[in-house]
Amino acid sequence: MSSSSMNGARKTSSRSTHAQAILGPEFCERLSETKVLLVGAGGIGCELLKNIVLTGFGHITLLDLDTIDLSNLNRQFLFKKKDIKHSKAMVAAQTAGAFNPNVNIQPIHANIKEAQFDIEWFKRFDIVLNALDNLDARRHVNKMCMAAGVPLVESGTAGYLGQVQPLLKDRTECFDCVPKPTPTTFPVCTIRSTPSQPIHCIVWAKSYLLPQLFGEDEDGTDELDEAEKQGENAEEIAALRREALAYKAVRSALRSAQTTEDVAQRVFKKVFHSDILNLLSMSDMWRARAAPTPLDFNAIQEGTFSIQRPSNPSTTSGSAQTTHFQPANGHVNGKTPSTSSSSNGVSGLRDQRALSLHDTLELFISSTNRLAERLRKGEDTISFDKDDDDTLDFVTAAANLRSAAYYIDRKTRWEIKEMAGNIIPAIATTNAIISGLIVLQAIHLLRKSYAQLRNVHVQFKPTNPLSTSTMCPPNPKCGVCRDTYTTVLCDPARVTLSELVHGVLGDNEREVSVYEDKRILSDPDWDDNLERTLESLNVGRGKFLTIVDEDEEWGTIVVALSILPPNHPSDNPAFILPSPLPSPPRLEKQQSTPPPAPSRKRSAPDDEIVEVGPIAKRAKTDTNGAASTSNIASPNKRRRLEEDGLLMLSSKDDQIEDDVIEID
Repeated sequence: MSSSSMNGARKTSSRSTHAQAILGPEFCERLSETKVLLVGAGGIGCELLKNIVLTGFGHITLLDLDTIDLSNLNRQFLFKKKDIKHSKAMVAAQTAGAFNPNVNIQPIHANIKEAQFDIEWFKRFDIVLNALDNLDARRHVNKMCMAAGVPLVESGTAGYLGQVQPLLKDRTECFDCVPKPTPTTFPVCTIRSTPSQPIHCIVWAKSYLLPQLFGEDEDGTDELDEAEKQGENAEEIAALRREALAYKAVRSALRSAQTTEDVAQRVFKKVFHSDILNLLSMSDMWRARAAPTPLDFNAIQEGTFSIQRPSNPSTTSGSAQTTHFQPANGHVNGKTPSTSSSSNGVSGLRDQRALSLHDTLELFISSTNRLAERLRKGEDTISFDKDDDDTLDFVTAAANLRSAAYYIDRKTRWEIKEMAGNIIPAIATTNAIISGLIVLQAIHLLRKSYAQLRNVHVQFKPTNPLSTSTMCPPNPKCGVCRDTYTTVLCDPARVTLSELVHGVLGDNEREVSVYEDKRILSDPDWDDNLERTLESLNVGRGKFLTIVDEDEEWGTIVVALSILPPNHPSDNPAFILPSPLPSPPRLEKQQSTPPPAPSRKRSAPDDEIVEVGPIAKRAKTDTNGAASTSNIASPNKRRRLEEDGLLMLSSKDDQIEDDVIEID
């Protein structure tokens, strides 16, 4: 053996010595052939990639849609400053690949929800590791793993807290077995007209004002239409429609190189003076709340502006009290003394310094002019980015000016960056601990040591920083992992909805409804789409069709769609059904509530209690007296109507013999 070969053998041996001693040589050999999908290359993802590379997972696919931001560098150690704006997946794979040259890493810069990442693609992997901070993406990966039957390790961190959860279909609960809290949303009119909290003003500045001025030219019609459907104040919505039209002139001024006026002042007067005056004209809106104060551009610049808030919030007339707004650093609405930075180290930090109203106005003017200049130099649209100083300054200034007008506490630039950027506190040490725990649970899954699987929580308790709990069984009412999954390979352009549904049901024909996500495609009372192709229904690769039994006697079937193999003969059917066909479980009938025990109380002499049995359901007949086979409603709908005392007839010629009331 040559000296170079001996040196290579020593390096390989020394690299895996500890892993082999802990895991055993046979399992380490298996790991080198294991195919793992790692979704996410952020705080947890970077640590986890490093761990699985050093552990010896042989074939790693790393997928992430994001690019590297400056704020990532304090905890995502695979990235450097030169990597900013580059793909996280590409850079992380390149950096971690040097840790173990025996490992093959395939980076993918894409969205995990794209159609190309279908069930057949997920089935390639032995295990999936989630390192996501997006609830929607986590639920998607959970469903794909449940459908593909691939083990999944779910995880997350928030500051000093963290959690690891191994998931396996039919053995453990899935990610959706326990309902997750829905993200907080705010009514349109609250954000646009009647804010009462700092977050309302921040959301308004970030999601409404910034896009309205510097984003795509949208008039917000869809948003206002939806608000109108939800029953929000019609007069208020009409005023918002007029306001949206007025913004077009301001947008043009921001983009015009020939503008001679102070465009920032024009924006200020439109947003913080004219719009507020328009709102004040709707007196009904301010009967139960304090009316806002229009801001005066010149008075704020001169340091003479003061806020006048009605002493009685229930009315906009009468006595008013003058309040000089004081930010956290104790300075009034005028200019901040220059000595504040030197006298207080904390307030001297740019992001953590509380601004006076004058300073907030100056920041608004500066940021507006900077963003306008970027538009004039060729940028089509500008969207919010917490690492973009111009947009963050604009949102900070606009939110605090609006807060001042509505008597709401103002926030520092740092606080607004946290809230507007949806920043979850991240600590590198927590990410490292969670990443190590993910690998341990992944090893249990690969070894099929299911009795050793644990939910692990990192908690802020010095005496007990780690807590574990045994795995819970699947929730029998879960709408994700309790469904029966199957895969159909097809050409969506040639397969109709009817062909697919009848093919999957086989001989077990029954009345069903068909859904794609939340869209209903067909039910027993509406079959217009049955003869349409899947492609015409916008259903194709990567989508799921859900087949629900109308009688609620059989479990739900979920059909995952994938493409036909390249060598599929063109003269063969345009779809390949699974073999065997899916066999959903028969559902247990709901036990009806037993009737109450008869009362022992003697009834009054004039009481007449007549027991009336339920009206028997008669078979419908056609004009020849034969039983009709057509149904105009599904059985379970008929049953619900009959329970309500209604009898549904098939046609106007049906005879009614019982004592019933006809409803025209």
